[in-house]
Amino acid sequence: MTATHESVAALLERSHALGSDPKNTNYAGGNTSAQGIATDPVTGEETELLWVKGSGGDLGTLQEQGLAVLRLDRVRALADVYPGVDREDEMVAAFDHCLHGKGGAAPSIDTAMHALVDAAHVDHLHPDAGIAIATAADGERLTRECFGDAVMWVPWRRPGFQLGLDIAALQAENPQAIGCILGGHGITAWGDTSAEAQENSLRIIAEATAFLERTGTVEPFGAPDSSRDALPEAERRAKASALFPVIRGLASTDAPVVGHWTDTEAVHEFLASEKLAPLAELGTSCPDHFLRTKVKPLVLDLTADASVEDSLARLAELHEAYRVDYSAYYQRHAEPDSPAMRGADPAIVLVPGVGMFSFGADKQTARVAGEFYVNAINVMRGAESISTYAPIEESEKFRIEYWALEEAKLQRKPKPKPLATRVALVTGGGSGIGKATATRLVAEGACVVIADLNLEGAQAVAEELGGPDKAVALRADVSDEDAVVQAVADAVLAFGGLDLIVNNAGLSLSKPLLETTAKDWDLQHDVMARGSFLVSRETARVMIAQAMGGDILYISSKNSVFAGPNNIAYSATKADQAHQVRLLAAELGGEQIRVNGINPDGVVRGSGIFAGGWGASRAKVYGVQEEDLGEFYAQRTLLKREVLPENVANAVFALTAGDLSHTTGLHIPVDAGVAAAFLR
Repeated sequence: MTATHESVAALLERSHALGSDPKNTNYAGGNTSAQGIATDPVTGEETELLWVKGSGGDLGTLQEQGLAVLRLDRVRALADVYPGVDREDEMVAAFDHCLHGKGGAAPSIDTAMHALVDAAHVDHLHPDAGIAIATAADGERLTRECFGDAVMWVPWRRPGFQLGLDIAALQAENPQAIGCILGGHGITAWGDTSAEAQENSLRIIAEATAFLERTGTVEPFGAPDSSRDALPEAERRAKASALFPVIRGLASTDAPVVGHWTDTEAVHEFLASEKLAPLAELGTSCPDHFLRTKVKPLVLDLTADASVEDSLARLAELHEAYRVDYSAYYQRHAEPDSPAMRGADPAIVLVPGVGMFSFGADKQTARVAGEFYVNAINVMRGAESISTYAPIEESEKFRIEYWALEEAKLQRKPKPKPLATRVALVTGGGSGIGKATATRLVAEGACVVIADLNLEGAQAVAEELGGPDKAVALRADVSDEDAVVQAVADAVLAFGGLDLIVNNAGLSLSKPLLETTAKDWDLQHDVMARGSFLVSRETARVMIAQAMGGDILYISSKNSVFAGPNNIAYSATKADQAHQVRLLAAELGGEQIRVNGINPDGVVRGSGIFAGGWGASRAKVYGVQEEDLGEFYAQRTLLKREVLPENVANAVFALTAGDLSHTTGLHIPVDAGVAAAFLR
C-alpha cells in the first residue's frame, strides 16, 4: 500500500531498514518519527503533523496504520501545562487530545521525545553496542571518549515527557550534536531529513561497536569455566528435552506458558563464564529487555555434567527460592496503587551445558524473550569489556515493570483464545482429518506439532498455518518405537512440552476375511493400535513431568462399534483404539490427563486413507462410483449430511477447549447419525 504522505513513506522506509537489522534494535523495540505539513480538513489550512510509531509496534514490519498521528503544535503546547515528573503519567492521556483524525495507533510514552526535539526526523533505538555504553558505570566519560561532542550523554530517566524535555534542552545547548546516549537505556538520533536521521543512527551504532572492539578486554566475562561448557550436541538436545517439560511446568505455576530453547554460542559463552552468577543477579537494564525477561533470570548452579535427576531436584529448589525473592522484590517497591503482582515465576531459565529456556504467553513471546536476553548478554559483555556493568536501580526497574501505563497496555491486549498456551501433537497431520484438526487448533490459539510419515506434506501444512511460531513439522513413523520417542523429544524442544495429543495417524485396507493376510493385519495394528499406544505412552511421560494435566484424543471410528463386511483388520484395530481410550482414562485421571475418543464415519473429502485406495475398495463393496462415495455415506445417515474433516476437528476443539473439563473416557460419534453405531 502506498503511503498517504511523502513524509510517511520516508518514515516507513527508514523504519524498515533500521528495524530489520538486530544490530540496530530488538523486536518491537524503539520508535521512529517524521514531521510534515498536511492540510487540515476542517480549516483548509496547512498544519504541522507528527507521525510516530505507536505503542507496541515493530519497526521492521511497521505499516502506516501502526503510526500515531498528532498535531505538532498541540503536543509542544503540552510543555506549558506539564505538571512535573510526579504526575508524568497524565501526559500520555493528554496525547489523545493532540491526535489528528481518527484511526492509527495509540501514542507511546516516547511521543514527547519525538515532538520536542528540534528535528524533522527522530530515531530512538536499542542497539546492543549503544546500551553497553549506556549501562557502563562510567558511561558519561565513555560517551565523550567514543563520540566527542557529536553525541551527548543523558542520565537515566524513565521514558516520558520529562525525558523529552531533557533531550530537547541538551540538543538546544549542543547544536552540533547528532544524537545522545540515554543512560541505562539506548540511543536517540535525529536529522533534518529521513536519510540524515538514518545515517546518524547508523553512525552512532557503528562508532559504538568499533569503540567496544577497539578498547574492550579479551575476556569481559572473566575466565571461562570448562565445567559449564556446552555439552556435545546429541547429549545437549537429550538433556534439554528431559528438562524442558519440568521447567515449563515450574514456570507455569501462576499461569501456563509456552517455551523456547536457545542453544547459541553467545548463550553458552555466558553460561560457562566466571561472572555468570553476579551478572545474572544484576539483571537487565533496558526497559524493553526486562519487561520481556523479568527483573532477572533463574540460573541452575550446577555443572554441565549434572544428572537430569539432580538438575530437576535443584531446579525445584531454585524455583521456590526465585518465587520468594520475586515476591519480596514486589513488596519492597509496591505502592498502594501499584498493579497486582503478575506472577512470581521466571521468564528466563539458564542451564549450564544445555542453554537458555525462555517463556511467554505464546511462542513468539517466548522466543522474543530469549532474543532479548541474548541482547542483554551482549550488553553485559560490552559494558564489562570497557568498564563495569551497572544497570538501572532495582526500584527503577519496578517502576517500569509495574507502571500504570504498562498495565494499561497489557489490558488493551485481546483476550486470549481458548487454546492459548496449549501445545498439541497431531499424528497424521499432513492431510485430511489431521490437517483440519491442526488448522482448527492453531486458529484457537494452540501451538501445533504436525507429525506425519510424509514430511513434505506436514511441512506444507506447518507453513500454511504460520510457520515455527505456530506450527512445526516432524517426520514420524508411529509404528516405530524409537521414531516415536525421538519425535516426542523433538516436539518438546519445539514448544517446551505437550498438552494435547491427537492420535490420528491411520490407514486402511478393505478386504474380506479370506483375502486378509497376516501382513495386512499387522500393518494396520502396528500403525493404529501400536502407534496410538506408543504415542500415548511417550506423551503421557511428558504431561506427567509437566504436572499441568492434559488431553489425549483418539480419532477412532464408527467401525470400532459397528460390524460391517470385508473390514476385519481395520475395524478390529479401531476397536483396540476405542478400548485404549477407556483404559487410559482410568489410569491417567489422577494426573489430570483426560482421555477421550472421536468416532467419525465416511470422511471422504481430503482423506489420505480414501485417496490411497480405501475409497475405491469401499465403493466396490457398496456398488457405487468412487466419486459418489461421500454422498452414498451421507444418504445412509440420519441427518443425510456428508461428514467433513472439519467436523471432526470441531469435535476435537469441543473436547479440549474447557467446557468439557470434567469429561473423560467418552467417545463422541461424528457420523451424521448411524443408528447401528449408537453407543450403548
